[in-house]
Amino acid sequence: MNSFVGKAIYKTARGLAWLIFPRIRVEGLDNMPGEPCIVVGNHSQMYGPIFGEIDFPGPRRIWCASEMMNMKEVSAYAFADFWDGKPKSVRWLYKILSHLIPPISVGVFTNALTIPVYRDARIVSTFRETMNRLSEGDNIIIYPEHAQPHNAILCDFQAQFIDVAYFYRRQTGKELCFVPMYIAPKLKRAYLGKPVRFDGGAPIALERERIKACLMDEITAMARALPEHRVVPYVNVSKKKYPSSRD
Repeated sequence: MNSFVGKAIYKTARGLAWLIFPRIRVEGLDNMPGEPCIVVGNHSQMYGPIFGEIDFPGPRRIWCASEMMNMKEVSAYAFADFWDGKPKSVRWLYKILSHLIPPISVGVFTNALTIPVYRDARIVSTFRETMNRLSEGDNIIIYPEHAQPHNAILCDFQAQFIDVAYFYRRQTGKELCFVPMYIAPKLKRAYLGKPVRFDGGAPIALERERIKACLMDEITAMARALPEHRVVPYVNVSKKKYPSSRD
Protein backbone atom coordinates (compact mmCIF):
# COMPACT_ATOMS: atom_id res chain seq x y z
CA MET A 1 0.00 0.00 0.00
CA ASN A 2 1.21 3.51 -0.85
CA SER A 3 2.52 5.14 2.34
CA PHE A 4 0.64 8.40 1.66
CA VAL A 5 -2.65 6.52 1.26
CA GLY A 6 -1.96 4.44 4.35
CA LYS A 7 -1.28 7.50 6.48
CA ALA A 8 -4.42 9.19 5.18
CA ILE A 9 -6.50 6.12 6.09
CA TYR A 10 -4.93 6.04 9.55
CA LYS A 11 -5.55 9.72 10.26
CA THR A 12 -9.16 9.45 9.07
CA ALA A 13 -9.80 6.34 11.18
CA ARG A 14 -8.15 7.90 14.22
CA GLY A 15 -10.28 11.01 13.87
CA LEU A 16 -13.46 8.97 13.59
CA ALA A 17 -12.50 6.87 16.62
CA TRP A 18 -11.89 10.05 18.60
CA LEU A 19 -15.40 11.24 17.76
CA ILE A 20 -17.26 7.93 18.14
CA PHE A 21 -15.62 6.20 21.08
CA PRO A 22 -15.72 7.61 24.63
CA ARG A 23 -12.61 9.16 26.10
CA ILE A 24 -11.28 6.85 28.78
CA ARG A 25 -9.44 8.34 31.76
CA VAL A 26 -6.64 6.43 33.46
CA GLU A 27 -6.77 5.86 37.22
CA GLY A 28 -3.85 4.53 39.26
CA LEU A 29 -0.94 6.05 37.34
CA ASP A 30 0.99 6.02 40.63
CA ASN A 31 1.23 2.25 40.15
CA MET A 32 3.44 2.69 37.09
CA PRO A 33 6.98 1.73 38.19
CA GLY A 34 8.81 4.78 36.85
CA GLU A 35 10.70 2.68 34.31
CA PRO A 36 9.62 1.09 31.01
CA CYS A 37 7.21 -1.75 31.68
CA ILE A 38 4.60 -4.00 30.11
CA VAL A 39 0.99 -3.00 30.72
CA VAL A 40 -1.37 -5.97 30.45
CA GLY A 41 -5.09 -5.42 30.05
CA ASN A 42 -8.43 -6.87 29.05
CA HIS A 43 -9.05 -6.49 25.32
CA SER A 44 -12.60 -5.15 25.70
CA GLN A 45 -13.24 -5.72 21.98
CA MET A 46 -12.20 -2.58 20.05
CA TYR A 47 -12.05 -0.39 23.14
CA GLY A 48 -8.70 -1.71 24.36
CA PRO A 49 -6.64 -1.04 21.22
CA ILE A 50 -8.35 2.32 20.58
CA PHE A 51 -7.76 3.42 24.17
CA GLY A 52 -4.11 2.34 23.93
CA GLU A 53 -3.64 4.34 20.73
CA ILE A 54 -5.50 7.49 21.70
CA ASP A 55 -5.83 7.88 25.46
CA PHE A 56 -3.05 5.98 27.23
CA PRO A 57 -0.50 8.55 28.44
CA GLY A 58 3.18 8.64 27.62
CA PRO A 59 5.33 6.87 25.02
CA ARG A 60 3.98 3.41 24.27
CA ARG A 61 3.67 0.67 21.72
CA ILE A 62 0.82 -1.82 21.38
CA TRP A 63 1.14 -5.46 20.41
CA CYS A 64 -1.05 -6.16 17.36
CA ALA A 65 -1.72 -9.39 15.46
CA SER A 66 0.47 -9.31 12.34
CA GLU A 67 -2.46 -10.61 10.27
CA MET A 68 -4.16 -7.23 10.65
CA MET A 69 -1.24 -5.68 8.78
CA ASN A 70 -1.17 -8.16 5.89
CA MET A 71 -3.54 -7.53 2.99
CA LYS A 72 -3.83 -11.27 2.21
CA GLU A 73 -4.49 -12.36 5.80
CA VAL A 74 -6.84 -9.72 7.20
CA SER A 75 -10.13 -11.13 5.90
CA ALA A 76 -9.83 -14.66 7.27
CA TYR A 77 -8.33 -13.50 10.55
CA ALA A 78 -10.87 -10.74 11.16
CA PHE A 79 -13.86 -12.97 10.44
CA ALA A 80 -12.60 -15.79 12.66
CA ASP A 81 -11.52 -13.51 15.51
CA PHE A 82 -14.27 -10.87 15.49
CA TRP A 83 -17.41 -12.23 13.87
CA ASP A 84 -17.39 -16.03 13.84
CA GLY A 85 -19.76 -16.06 16.82
CA LYS A 86 -22.42 -13.94 15.14
CA PRO A 87 -25.85 -15.54 14.48
CA LYS A 88 -26.02 -17.53 11.26
CA SER A 89 -28.72 -15.23 9.93
CA VAL A 90 -26.27 -12.30 9.70
CA ARG A 91 -22.92 -14.04 9.30
CA TRP A 92 -23.07 -13.54 5.54
CA LEU A 93 -23.04 -9.78 6.11
CA TYR A 94 -19.92 -9.99 8.25
CA LYS A 95 -18.31 -12.28 5.71
CA ILE A 96 -18.74 -9.54 3.11
CA LEU A 97 -17.46 -6.95 5.57
CA SER A 98 -14.35 -9.03 6.26
CA HIS A 99 -13.45 -8.78 2.55
CA LEU A 100 -13.92 -5.00 2.51
CA ILE A 101 -11.71 -4.07 5.45
CA PRO A 102 -8.16 -5.15 4.39
CA PRO A 103 -7.09 -1.74 2.95
CA ILE A 104 -8.46 0.02 6.02
CA SER A 105 -6.89 -2.47 8.42
CA VAL A 106 -3.46 -2.36 6.79
CA GLY A 107 -3.53 1.45 6.56
CA VAL A 108 -4.50 1.83 10.21
CA PHE A 109 -2.34 -0.79 11.89
CA THR A 110 0.85 -0.18 9.94
CA ASN A 111 0.74 3.51 10.89
CA ALA A 112 -0.49 3.19 14.47
CA LEU A 113 1.70 2.76 17.56
CA THR A 114 1.95 -0.97 16.98
CA ILE A 115 4.39 -3.85 17.12
CA PRO A 116 3.38 -6.76 14.86
CA VAL A 117 2.98 -10.06 16.70
CA TYR A 118 3.75 -13.15 14.62
CA ARG A 119 2.64 -16.73 15.30
CA ASP A 120 5.64 -18.47 13.76
CA ALA A 121 9.43 -18.20 13.83
CA ARG A 122 9.12 -14.48 13.15
CA ILE A 123 8.06 -14.02 16.78
CA VAL A 124 11.78 -13.38 17.32
CA SER A 125 11.35 -10.06 15.50
CA THR A 126 8.40 -9.22 17.76
CA PHE A 127 10.51 -9.76 20.86
CA ARG A 128 13.44 -7.88 19.36
CA GLU A 129 11.39 -4.81 18.51
CA THR A 130 9.69 -4.94 21.90
CA MET A 131 13.03 -4.95 23.71
CA ASN A 132 14.29 -2.12 21.51
CA ARG A 133 11.23 -0.03 22.33
CA LEU A 134 11.60 -0.74 26.04
CA SER A 135 15.25 0.32 25.85
CA GLU A 136 14.15 3.57 24.20
CA GLY A 137 11.74 4.31 27.06
CA ASP A 138 8.42 3.11 25.63
CA ASN A 139 5.91 1.17 27.68
CA ILE A 140 4.42 -1.86 25.93
CA ILE A 141 0.66 -2.51 26.02
CA ILE A 142 -0.47 -6.12 25.53
CA TYR A 143 -3.98 -7.58 25.42
CA PRO A 144 -3.30 -11.33 25.76
CA GLU A 145 -6.84 -12.75 26.00
CA HIS A 146 -7.92 -15.58 23.72
CA ALA A 147 -11.26 -17.29 23.25
CA GLN A 148 -11.02 -19.59 26.25
CA PRO A 149 -13.43 -18.64 29.07
CA HIS A 150 -11.99 -17.82 32.49
CA ASN A 151 -14.60 -15.80 34.38
CA ALA A 152 -17.17 -13.06 33.74
CA ILE A 153 -14.43 -10.42 33.55
CA LEU A 154 -11.76 -12.11 31.42
CA CYS A 155 -11.04 -14.82 28.94
CA ASP A 156 -7.88 -16.80 29.62
CA PHE A 157 -4.52 -15.16 28.93
CA GLN A 158 -1.94 -16.53 26.55
CA ALA A 159 1.28 -16.55 28.57
CA GLN A 160 4.05 -16.46 25.95
CA PHE A 161 4.31 -12.66 26.10
CA ILE A 162 5.95 -13.04 29.51
CA ASP A 163 9.03 -14.45 27.76
CA VAL A 164 9.88 -10.88 26.76
CA ALA A 165 11.03 -10.35 30.35
CA TYR A 166 13.35 -13.35 30.15
CA PHE A 167 15.07 -12.07 27.01
CA TYR A 168 15.08 -8.48 28.27
CA ARG A 169 16.91 -9.57 31.42
CA ARG A 170 19.47 -11.48 29.36
CA GLN A 171 20.06 -8.39 27.22
CA THR A 172 20.01 -5.67 29.88
CA GLY A 173 20.31 -7.35 33.28
CA LYS A 174 17.06 -5.62 34.30
CA GLU A 175 13.90 -7.32 35.52
CA LEU A 176 10.71 -6.02 33.94
CA CYS A 177 7.50 -5.10 35.70
CA PHE A 178 4.09 -6.15 34.41
CA VAL A 179 1.29 -3.73 35.31
CA PRO A 180 -2.30 -5.08 35.31
CA MET A 181 -4.94 -2.86 33.70
CA TYR A 182 -8.72 -3.13 33.71
CA ILE A 183 -10.56 -1.18 31.01
CA ALA A 184 -14.17 -0.35 31.85
CA PRO A 185 -15.68 1.44 28.83
CA LYS A 186 -19.06 1.70 30.57
CA LEU A 187 -17.40 3.73 33.35
CA LYS A 188 -15.11 5.58 30.91
CA ARG A 189 -12.14 4.55 33.01
CA ALA A 190 -9.06 2.36 32.85
CA TYR A 191 -7.57 1.24 36.16
CA LEU A 192 -3.92 0.33 36.76
CA GLY A 193 -3.07 -2.14 39.52
CA LYS A 194 0.03 -3.04 41.49
CA PRO A 195 2.94 -4.16 39.30
CA VAL A 196 4.33 -7.69 39.27
CA ARG A 197 8.09 -7.93 38.77
CA PHE A 198 9.71 -10.73 36.80
CA ASP A 199 12.02 -12.98 38.85
CA GLY A 200 15.00 -13.85 36.71
CA GLY A 201 16.17 -16.44 39.21
CA ALA A 202 13.09 -18.62 38.80
CA PRO A 203 12.42 -21.09 35.94
CA ILE A 204 10.70 -19.30 33.06
CA ALA A 205 7.87 -21.87 32.96
CA LEU A 206 7.00 -21.12 36.58
CA GLU A 207 7.27 -17.38 35.99
CA ARG A 208 4.85 -17.58 33.09
CA GLU A 209 2.23 -19.21 35.27
CA ARG A 210 2.89 -17.02 38.32
CA ILE A 211 2.77 -13.72 36.47
CA LYS A 212 -0.20 -14.75 34.34
CA ALA A 213 -2.17 -15.76 37.45
CA CYS A 214 -1.23 -12.59 39.34
CA LEU A 215 -2.28 -10.35 36.45
CA MET A 216 -5.59 -12.13 35.85
CA ASP A 217 -6.42 -12.18 39.56
CA GLU A 218 -5.61 -8.48 39.99
CA ILE A 219 -7.63 -7.42 36.93
CA THR A 220 -10.60 -9.47 38.13
CA ALA A 221 -10.34 -8.01 41.64
CA MET A 222 -10.17 -4.43 40.30
CA ALA A 223 -13.26 -4.98 38.16
CA ARG A 224 -15.29 -6.48 40.99
CA ALA A 225 -14.28 -3.75 43.44
CA LEU A 226 -15.82 -1.06 41.22
CA PRO A 227 -19.48 -0.03 41.17
CA GLU A 228 -21.49 -2.67 39.34
CA HIS A 229 -21.26 -2.24 35.58
CA ARG A 230 -21.50 -4.13 32.33
CA VAL A 231 -18.22 -5.73 31.25
CA VAL A 232 -17.32 -5.40 27.57
CA PRO A 233 -16.04 -8.95 26.95
CA TYR A 234 -13.29 -10.18 24.66
CA VAL A 235 -15.71 -12.19 22.53
CA ASN A 236 -17.93 -10.26 20.14
CA VAL A 237 -21.42 -11.04 21.46
CA SER A 238 -24.68 -9.14 21.60
CA LYS A 239 -24.70 -6.30 24.11
CA LYS A 240 -27.63 -8.05 25.78
CA LYS A 241 -25.20 -10.81 26.74
CA TYR A 242 -22.55 -8.55 28.28
CA PRO A 243 -21.92 -9.89 31.80
CA SER A 244 -22.19 -7.87 34.98
CA SER A 245 -19.02 -7.18 36.95
CA ARG A 246 -20.71 -8.98 39.85
CA ASP A 247 -21.37 -12.21 37.92
